[in-house]
Amino acid sequence: MVVPEQFLRSGEAPRPRTLVDIFRASVAAFPEAAALDCGDVLTYADLAELVDERVAQLHAAGVGADCRVGVRLPSGQPDLYVTILAVLCAGAAYVPVDADDPDERAELVFGEANVDAVWSAAGLRVINAQAQPLTTAPRVEDTAWIIFTSGSTGKPKGVAVSHRSAAAFVDAERELFVRDQPIGPNDRVLAGLSVAFDASCEEMWLAWGHGACLVPAPRSLVRTGLDLGPWLISRDISIVSTVPTLAGMWPAEALDNVRLLILGGEACSAELVARVASSRREVWNTYGPTEATVVTCAARLHPDRPIAIGLPLAGWDTAVVDANGQPVALGEVGELVIGGVGLARYVDPVKDREKFSAELGWERAYRSGDHVRLCEDGLYFVGRIDDQVKIGGRRIELGEVEAYVAALPNVAQHAVVVRETAAGEKVLVAYVSPQDPDVDIDASGLDEIPKAMVPRLVVLPEIPTTTSGKADKKALPWPLESAQVTGADFTPTQQWLAQLWVDVLGVPVGDVDADFFALGGTSLAAAGVVSRIRQKAPTMSVRDLYDHPRLGALAEVVEQLPGAQVSKPRELRQVPWATRVVQAIIIWLCATIRAASWVAWLLVINNVAAGLGASWARPLPWLAVVLFTLVVATPVGRLPLGAWSARIITAGVSPGDYPRGGVTHVRLWAAQRLFDAFGAGDIAGATWVNYCARVLGAQVGRAVDLHTMPPVTGLLRLGDHCAVEPEVDLSGVWVDGDVVHVGAVEIGEDARVGARSTLLPGTVIGAGAHIEAGSTVTGAVVKPGARWSGSPAAKVGRPKHRFPDEYPPRRSRWVPMYGVSSLVLALLPLLAIAAGMVVVWRMQERTHTALWWWVPLGVVAAMGLYALLVLLLVRLLGWRLAPGITAVRSARGWRVWCIERLLDDARTYLFPLYASLVTPWWFRALGAKVGKDVEISTAVMVPSLSEIRDRAFLADDTLIGGYELGGGWMRLGRTIIGKRSFVGNSGMALQGRKLAKNSLVAVLSQVPKKARSGSNWWGSPPERMRRVAVTSCAADTSTFHPTVGKKFLRAAVEILRLTAPITSGFLLAAVLVSAQWLLAFGVVTAVVGTGIALCAAGVLAIVLTAAVKWCTVGRHRPGNHPLWSWFVWLNELQDTFVEVVAAPWFFQHCTGSGLMNAGLRLLGVHIGPGAWIESYWFPETDLCHVGKGATVGPGTVVQTHLFHDRVMSLDHVRIGAGATLATHSVMLPASRIGEATTVGPGSLIMRGDDVPAHSHWQGNPIATATI
Repeated sequence: MVVPEQFLRSGEAPRPRTLVDIFRASVAAFPEAAALDCGDVLTYADLAELVDERVAQLHAAGVGADCRVGVRLPSGQPDLYVTILAVLCAGAAYVPVDADDPDERAELVFGEANVDAVWSAAGLRVINAQAQPLTTAPRVEDTAWIIFTSGSTGKPKGVAVSHRSAAAFVDAERELFVRDQPIGPNDRVLAGLSVAFDASCEEMWLAWGHGACLVPAPRSLVRTGLDLGPWLISRDISIVSTVPTLAGMWPAEALDNVRLLILGGEACSAELVARVASSRREVWNTYGPTEATVVTCAARLHPDRPIAIGLPLAGWDTAVVDANGQPVALGEVGELVIGGVGLARYVDPVKDREKFSAELGWERAYRSGDHVRLCEDGLYFVGRIDDQVKIGGRRIELGEVEAYVAALPNVAQHAVVVRETAAGEKVLVAYVSPQDPDVDIDASGLDEIPKAMVPRLVVLPEIPTTTSGKADKKALPWPLESAQVTGADFTPTQQWLAQLWVDVLGVPVGDVDADFFALGGTSLAAAGVVSRIRQKAPTMSVRDLYDHPRLGALAEVVEQLPGAQVSKPRELRQVPWATRVVQAIIIWLCATIRAASWVAWLLVINNVAAGLGASWARPLPWLAVVLFTLVVATPVGRLPLGAWSARIITAGVSPGDYPRGGVTHVRLWAAQRLFDAFGAGDIAGATWVNYCARVLGAQVGRAVDLHTMPPVTGLLRLGDHCAVEPEVDLSGVWVDGDVVHVGAVEIGEDARVGARSTLLPGTVIGAGAHIEAGSTVTGAVVKPGARWSGSPAAKVGRPKHRFPDEYPPRRSRWVPMYGVSSLVLALLPLLAIAAGMVVVWRMQERTHTALWWWVPLGVVAAMGLYALLVLLLVRLLGWRLAPGITAVRSARGWRVWCIERLLDDARTYLFPLYASLVTPWWFRALGAKVGKDVEISTAVMVPSLSEIRDRAFLADDTLIGGYELGGGWMRLGRTIIGKRSFVGNSGMALQGRKLAKNSLVAVLSQVPKKARSGSNWWGSPPERMRRVAVTSCAADTSTFHPTVGKKFLRAAVEILRLTAPITSGFLLAAVLVSAQWLLAFGVVTAVVGTGIALCAAGVLAIVLTAAVKWCTVGRHRPGNHPLWSWFVWLNELQDTFVEVVAAPWFFQHCTGSGLMNAGLRLLGVHIGPGAWIESYWFPETDLCHVGKGATVGPGTVVQTHLFHDRVMSLDHVRIGAGATLATHSVMLPASRIGEATTVGPGSLIMRGDDVPAHSHWQGNPIATATI
């Protein structure tokens, strides 16, 4: 992008001269014209005479050119202005301090400026006299003034402006204002601002630069505002430069004689423009930081037109840049950068180098810290970058809120600030003063903005102002006197709760029907209130507040809550070091088992290559190779080997509780690792899985549809014709603190278990019962014919009649079809890898270069071929696939099963395609209906039966559609996600369901069976959620409507994701080369050596991933980032390395071990000693804290970010010492689990929730529980 030429005007700078040149020219041209009217009028000749006398006094005292003189004189008096002019004419720079400022402020400013003298009401005090002061006139490069502005650290910043810049500013404005009738001796200019404020320079030189008269106003009148209006009339003021806050106080008739009104210093409202603009008066809006000499750009204002800050003055350059310092396109928002003749400098050279630097090829530039929108006709002010505040986890632009408040009828002055309640919660408060005190302010206009932006409205007689005339936000009252409990008839519990609400929300509570959310409560505020209620009622849950948001109803709930189920403090045993050593040995053994498969396929490659004449090949007899490969590299051999190994290891394990890290726990852990090492997990849903379950020791009835993996314990009983859908946890094992719970799971005849459910140890599901998808059954007995749902699951009714009464024929021909299909689908990635290896081999042979150069090409070729195979197969299998009921053993059932298997695997092997710009195109190509500007992460769906409408957002691991099983039947339905709707991480929209437009489904939650547009849902089963409308200060181009440029930049970063599979490709090549070399020493040596090579590759993988993480995003910190921003893109890049490099090479093989903890620590996770962690899903690692001896179960997500309207919000998540976050649970940002607390399986901890120590919780969302 290039900066439009109308914003580059440095080449039009006025000729160089000084302010003294300008003053002397006015004296020569208008000697008898009035120059200063402080009650007594001084002509320009009189003023010049007084100035010269004071110059002589300065020189005589040893003050001359290159000196700095502090000026602290009462405003409105001739002495002030004579002194300023005298200092300038003496060649020195003046350093003003308001006479009303505290002495400490004056001492600080004069000390920082290192002044040589101070002129105050007591006269001239010389600090550093020169023996022979220079008496020459100032040069253009000399400093004219040093004005101090407030600094972000509390220490004021001194800004030095040269005569060149100051004079250019005066001359540029001469060509800007009232050109048809230029300012002249007949004009009278208001001097109403403190000389310590740089806008006072504009007042003075609007007069002295044009031969006009400067008319100072008494400060007492300026402060009152309203009384200044009549004074303007009586003094016949024609030129006014002021801030909107002051102008808003004056009645319209006060400006009758004013022909030029210049506004600046703060945002201007449309209501003010409509009131002050007229055909007889020019009204201008100016903008400029002190660092760029008062004014940088200006725009003429007209009623009913947008309020711009316009185009730069002649001599100034402006550009609008993005976060990377690159110019934005027209219509986009970015930071304003200023260059040209007006640039000043900081007195502090360090700060000067920091803030003034080369930008955009300019020699020097200043980053303003202001957000503006770049448009053809000029710039539009959006707000200060540091005015972007975060309330309730949402980003809000104060400038945007101020614009709405300013537009309210009868508002004369306004200020919007963020305040903190007594409980530490941030709230938005708008202070207003009325034009007519007898007329109420109508706040209905605030209904037009999102609820999260609606401030508390406080009416004051007038808004206090600073010496610059701006609203003094520090002087605004807080806390509010009205923010208190006002109900007279409250019960003690109601009174206590009401005071909590006041403390958290900062609003009055006076009625038992007061609604927490209607009063401005947010999800974070709800979590804060619940945390405080738990001090009295520890079993209180966030759901209780959502279900009972009214004060009276909530009080009844609190009074009825049982006593806290808080366990005694317990000392948890840490995992023994001996266990860690045994685990490391088992990990190497598993690597050796996997190495056998690698060597087997390598032998096949050698034999094929030998047949093609390759000189490097080491062939063996085909019979031996085929037999070896069948046994160690295909499900034919690996499945029974894995199952029998697990069964032998777990022999004799019975239901009960065992020590974490003890012998029984290690046996169970080792059995699962060996089972996985043999690759048995690739058979779910095929006929192999029932056989595998039986080998493991499970009792499997007739005609069972088992579409998930059986437990390695063998403690499973499946009744005839029962159905278990994909991703159901049947392990019957979970870790709670330092205890491992082990138990049997029984599923009765004709029972159904929905997808992504968890059945805990001891669960018995009766015949014909139905467990709905996403449920967690906590070891309960489900009676026959009952329907249970939720987490924890509870009875919700009887099973609905969704399948035919009769069983379908169990066609035997489909048994081998499913079995062979599972083998073929498992071979597809190997086929693609083999093709990539051929590419590398052929290119290496043709070019006679090292094969390493061609690994990237081979990886791309392999991924391309695999993607093509998946695409063709899914389109073929999905052709004319229709909703309805079909037999599992049928062509339609088989096709759906194959599609789900293909796309589930594709999320692993084609991970760089997901959560990217390409993902919507990928799903369109697969057959899904996908609208415009859709964002899709790692979703699973049946594409031909799925529709994702415009601007919808599918987060990580969402399940869209899928299928239902029951009695040998499979049910299919079309699933629709409406426009601009959101499905959170691990959310589910089951087959046949539709999520209406503008709706939200929270993390780990389901789309309800029926939902209206704009509704929000959470939990399992789904319930309506009170949710404040989300807003963001991010430009729409950073969220829903990105520019072409941003799409290009994002695409460029996403192309870099290919470096992750390429890195895996290099690791693969290194292991294969090592194995090939080891084959020279025999097959056994090759297998053992390759196992060691795999371990080394795993270590290298985690080190490389950590390096990428630290190089791309560095240390994660709390904050907010729009979807279309560098942070989000780079964060996805490093996450791709986690999933594509670290996970398959390292994490998946060392889960629950000390190596797992070491790898996570390398990425930035804070982990205490002795923690047991079986999940690597810590998205923003530096924000994750796991305490000493804590437990994180498999399938859990320690979620440190959330997306709200495509803005990513990050915060810390903390798991206390000895605490447990159990299987398949999710923690949301800003949440914390207390010490030794257990959060049971299938739980959701809401954002900001603070779970008490030494307690037990479970549920989605969590509630107190007995575990």
